[in-house]
Amino acid sequence: MKLYHGSLSVITRPDIAHSRAHLDFGRGFYTTSYVQQAEHWAERKAHFTQGPAIVNEYDCLDSASDLKILKFDDADERWVRFVCDCRRGGTEYLDYDLIIGGVADDKVFYAVDMFFQGLWDMDTTLKALKFYHINDQWCFVSQKAIDELLTFVRSWEVSTS
Repeated sequence: MKLYHGSLSVITRPDIAHSRAHLDFGRGFYTTSYVQQAEHWAERKAHFTQGPAIVNEYDCLDSASDLKILKFDDADERWVRFVCDCRRGGTEYLDYDLIIGGVADDKVFYAVDMFFQGLWDMDTTLKALKFYHINDQWCFVSQKAIDELLTFVRSWEVSTS
């Protein structure tokens, strides 16, 4: 399977040390199976830093030895609560090596944020989420998961004009 990471640089060997906290699935190395999503992430980062927009492509193995993997098949109540916990700085994500599920991008995060702030109940939030197409994200939480599953293939610069 091909996975992509939008960045400001070529990343031949991803590592956990350069990850940010308080994201959808906690601190980790984020990839997606949607090349357009990775291009968007790269363009967004480049816009704020005036740097190059780079997409890195990786081959990802389909199976792992003893990795603990959490997969969300839908943007359901469990997913909403998990994303809210991670964005608050929770640490449940540390129980896993890899977390796979939907991206709470700008549109989706509006609905999640309404719940997060206590302005919507869960039922209203879940109804709103049904209107959005949600791309996937793969959050590699442990270095072991990166080292066992990902192999760098290539990178390219995305035009931001």
